[in-house]
Amino acid sequence: MEKTLLIIKPDAVQRNLIGEIIRRIEAARFKIANIRHLRMAKSVAEDFYAVHRGKPFYDELCNYMSSGPIVPMIVEGEHAVAGIRELIGKTNPAEAHPGTIRYDMAVSLTKNSVHASDSTENAAREVKFFFPREE
Repeated sequence: MEKTLLIIKPDAVQRNLIGEIIRRIEAARFKIANIRHLRMAKSVAEDFYAVHRGKPFYDELCNYMSSGPIVPMIVEGEHAVAGIRELIGKTNPAEAHPGTIRYDMAVSLTKNSVHASDSTENAAREVKFFFPREE
């Protein structure tokens, strides 16, 4: 059973899409193993996205991710990392396939409704970031 992290971003929380996103995750036969609802301080967003520090979009991303509540969750299932990435679609919603979360729900490249880990290594790091007591 593989674990990954998915975050429902501020734009999707504000538009009341939490339930629909969870419904799609569960319909794809993944299990929500843990879930939180919180607001990240900008310094926390900067730590989480440290891998992007120095890139042109870094400040905008950190400001956005700290602009409102988010819903991070641990998602479990067979090939969870790849499966959830397929379910959410490409980072740029204009390049995502119809039926994916980002194609259907994203507002823009930054406000693309969800974040998901892109590798098993990043999934382990990101899960620990939001759920430090998870085994």
